[in-house]
Amino acid sequence: MEKYSGILLLLLPILMSFVAVSLNSGYANAAVFLPPEDKPLVRHYYKKLNTCANVEPFVQHQVKLYWDKDKTITAKLLKLLYADCMVNGCDASVLLTGPNTERNSSKNARLDGYLLIDKIKKVLEIRCPRTVSCADILNLAVRDAVHYAGAPSYPVFLGRRDGVESKAEWIDYPSPSMSWEEGLAYFESKNLDVQDFVTLLGAHTMGQAHCSSFYDRLYDFQGTGKPDPSMKRSVLVKLRDQCPKNSKNDSPVYFNEEYGSNYTFTNKLYTKVLAHESLLRVDQQLSYGSDTGELVDEYAKSLELFRRGFALSISRMGGLKVLTGKNGEIRQDCKFTNKNNPNIN
Repeated sequence: MEKYSGILLLLLPILMSFVAVSLNSGYANAAVFLPPEDKPLVRHYYKKLNTCANVEPFVQHQVKLYWDKDKTITAKLLKLLYADCMVNGCDASVLLTGPNTERNSSKNARLDGYLLIDKIKKVLEIRCPRTVSCADILNLAVRDAVHYAGAPSYPVFLGRRDGVESKAEWIDYPSPSMSWEEGLAYFESKNLDVQDFVTLLGAHTMGQAHCSSFYDRLYDFQGTGKPDPSMKRSVLVKLRDQCPKNSKNDSPVYFNEEYGSNYTFTNKLYTKVLAHESLLRVDQQLSYGSDTGELVDEYAKSLELFRRGFALSISRMGGLKVLTGKNGEIRQDCKFTNKNNPNIN
């Protein structure tokens, strides 16, 4: 597992530079570092085509206005991107509203961030009509939101088109109580790897989990009628107080209380894993796999290593099963396909 040791800190800047250089020279021939795609995405896609040269500053400005008022938008957008890309690919299908859609599924009841994406889309439709996809907007907005929270501002590959259907039955999120083996298998089924799995779970450092997501760890771990023995006793006592037994209370609990109020991007999730203080079993489980455990150790020791790893892995997730060329469409309203848009005659 030496490839995930300290040498990664030296390797990641080279990988990121190589990807950026390759994209600046044209299409993404650096796909060895990205998941397979039907067609490659392009850095500064709209600028190169001269269709919406200032799309990135436009998005960045709107995200900054929103983020200044509501720091929780970072976690909300991250969850929205995950819900989109890990279910049928990054095609903005999660934004479509209507019966039996992903958005209206009970499994996505807590998703948020739609209003900001709609705001950005309205601005871009005024400046660059029928040009910028909702899928690209979501990826750009996430990049800017996590950057304001403390992550690096990584290059976003563009040229996605929007999907024209969305089905609740596509949703296949795994349980937050899964083992590390099950979690890794899920990520690998999406063409992501062990580094992506461990790294992207680090996004939990900026959000909240509800009592129902870890209730079993507090009172009935794997049907034993006892708490999860891997949870630190002081943490167990505290969480039981916040999530009482047999209560319908499903309150949100910060992953990191020290930083929860301002949603700062940190590597604290990994230090909590090492201290057996994780809320979710899947996070705590990272310490038990040889490869996952080594990455946890490295990220816990180095915020910079985590920052660079996060930039790479979220870029890879943003390239999953994208629609390009003549596939899909450019929606005029992210909530509707153009065919079903009530505002299009």
